[in-house]
Amino acid sequence: MSTKKSIAAFLQRFTKSRFSNLLLLIGLLVSISMITRVVFLIQSIQGVDITILNIAGIFILGLFYDLINASYFIIPLLFYIWITPQRIYSKAWSKYILYGFFSLLTFILLFNAVAEWFFWDEFGARYNFIAVDYLVYTNEVLGNIKESYPVAWIVAGVITLCLLLQYALRNRIRTTDTLPMSLKKRSSIALVFILLPITFFFTVTNRGHHFSSNAYVNELAANGMYELFAAYRNNELNYEQFYKKIPNEESFIEVKKLIHTAESQYISNEKHDLTRKVTHSGKEKRLNVVLISVESLSADFMSTFGSTKGITPFLDSLATQSLLFTKVYATGTRTVRGLEALSLCVPPTPGQSIVRRPHNEHMSSLGKIFEQKGYESKFIYGGYGYFDNMGYFFANNSYSVVDRNELKDEEIDYENIWGVADENLFTLTQHEIEKTIAAGKPVFAHVMTTSNHRPYTYPEGRINIPSHTCREGAVKYTDYAIGKFIKSCSHKSWFANTVFVIIADHCASSAGKSELPIQKYHIPLLIYSPSNIPASHMDRLMSQIDLGPTLLGLLNFSYTSKFYGYDIFALEPGRERIFISTYQSLGYVRDNKLIVLSPQQKEQTFLVNFKTNSLSPIANDSKLTREAISWYQSASYAFRKGLMH
Repeated sequence: MSTKKSIAAFLQRFTKSRFSNLLLLIGLLVSISMITRVVFLIQSIQGVDITILNIAGIFILGLFYDLINASYFIIPLLFYIWITPQRIYSKAWSKYILYGFFSLLTFILLFNAVAEWFFWDEFGARYNFIAVDYLVYTNEVLGNIKESYPVAWIVAGVITLCLLLQYALRNRIRTTDTLPMSLKKRSSIALVFILLPITFFFTVTNRGHHFSSNAYVNELAANGMYELFAAYRNNELNYEQFYKKIPNEESFIEVKKLIHTAESQYISNEKHDLTRKVTHSGKEKRLNVVLISVESLSADFMSTFGSTKGITPFLDSLATQSLLFTKVYATGTRTVRGLEALSLCVPPTPGQSIVRRPHNEHMSSLGKIFEQKGYESKFIYGGYGYFDNMGYFFANNSYSVVDRNELKDEEIDYENIWGVADENLFTLTQHEIEKTIAAGKPVFAHVMTTSNHRPYTYPEGRINIPSHTCREGAVKYTDYAIGKFIKSCSHKSWFANTVFVIIADHCASSAGKSELPIQKYHIPLLIYSPSNIPASHMDRLMSQIDLGPTLLGLLNFSYTSKFYGYDIFALEPGRERIFISTYQSLGYVRDNKLIVLSPQQKEQTFLVNFKTNSLSPIANDSKLTREAISWYQSASYAFRKGLMH
């Protein structure tokens, strides 16, 4: 009985002390987080598997992560309450300091809720790796936000709501101690609050809410602010530390079998060396190559792949005159991941793209091979090359970088925060091609577009969808710009000796019911060169990393390769495979099965139905799992040890 009385006395004293303000702030955070969760649930209701277990998990685990986030969030207020002497805390004017604390922290919570809504609307997920990247490139991101949304009105609305909340809570914010505590007693209570986030830091990860096979359910059970800091902590993942693995020597033995094709021979017996001599008989075709990686061009935007929107009229027409690849899949969900796949021809490694990592210089790249063949390799971009480290990466991997800095103001019809309009980018590209050809060299130009990106703005009058309307308008404008470029090139003397390659960097959206929704990685690939490559279809499964070897094969090049990609025309049937990934989940698809490798050494196997784009969990396939581990583990090891150089 005495124990119960002691506890009751302590609780009574606590609720009447200055520490009760912490409970008020925690309640505010949990309330806003729960409202946000409900709004996201309603917005994504069609993608959520509604079951009692899922709904319970969303809100019970959601509350758990809200409270974990609260344990971190209250720390500034905790320290003020803890260390402020009673003689100061009891002053009448001290309440304004508390009001200031609550006003600032409430504003952060409300503003975060609004920001999370826009992020969810764009990506169908809580804050993640993408949000961390956005914090790094604040100029472009803040500019994009200003151009996309009515920021002034949003901020004004948040401030108004913040003030109303503070007015409603003004009498609950305890500004005096009805039961004052000594520093010693305050310290004993503060110690408990401090130990909570420390304990959570070492014992809880952001994988704990991944309880469902439905990706939306798992995201709804998360707390966005907590996910942001978890993503920051995990922006580079060591494969061997976090993923299921086999001995490195075995992974390389397996991959050497998987990579080897009839036209290639290993040049070394060293167990970790994947260097091969690729040999094609006959004369090499020293054709100019223009590789256009199109921002966010999902395959399902094109009528060729079933769209009824009519937003890619030029590309659909070009597809009938091109070598069209119908089953190509991107490796990831970010531009830098697509650039990695297209330039280095390697599977995605967990965490950051190699484009963004340290020690990514002097690697075996597509640009390097063209350079060895006497080409001038160029990376041409309509924005500023420093963004996402693109300029540094390409400049240090055998490309010369041409970006927004090369254009004069009078040469720009339109630009937004991401870069110039695509038609201006292609005018610059044509100039760079002709400059190189005039110097007596063939050119390999890798061009990265920008217009198909929020805020979806472009010059007026080009298409029948007004600028700043929707993604469909941005897609149609990019289609228009590509058409204008190729039509202009067709009148040039060098056109007959040029190969145009059009591929997406990634799809427009990566959200789906599953963690790796396979249809969200399906991208178009067209190779157009009417004088050199007959129009036809290639309907075999193909990864984005296979483009480089396939292109070099079409040119009949012999070269030394460290690529993980296949020349699809030299690959015997049955060996096709693709890689799809987020920054944490690594997918490997072969024989209509998807292996998913995740942190904490997790593995899952799914049956893939490409007709319905559905995934069904099945029993583990140990052979394919071993293959998946070998591809990903060897690639991670090779980069970490400098073996891709």
